[in-house]
Amino acid sequence: MMLPALLSGLMLAATAQASSPTEHFKGEPADTLSQAMANFSEYNQQLAELLAQEEPSLADLGTIHQLTYTLENALEKINEEVETLAVNLEEVHQGSETGDFERVQSHGADYLEAAQTLAP
Repeated sequence: MMLPALLSGLMLAATAQASSPTEHFKGEPADTLSQAMANFSEYNQQLAELLAQEEPSLADLGTIHQLTYTLENALEKINEEVETLAVNLEEVHQGSETGDFERVQSHGADYLEAAQTLAP
């Protein structure tokens, strides 16, 4: 019963998209790791609530589509920060092997700041 309505709704949406340019959402920014983590948590909660519905509406699918832009922004920033986190940890590791306390201290502080944001 719901399938025909869904299909006709998708066909209408496809027709509308063919006649006008698709508008893309930018999503919420994730300029810092803290902001990315907050958005990741909040928007995952919203997504979970929408996915928990037995029969989401087309409007719900539109909302899910919009949520994914913010989640993608958050994941991009988190991935960037995790790469930097790994580099800083390696610097701490190398510094500890060579007795370079200044290297350990400076990279260790950067590492811990990001690590505590990821896992408070």
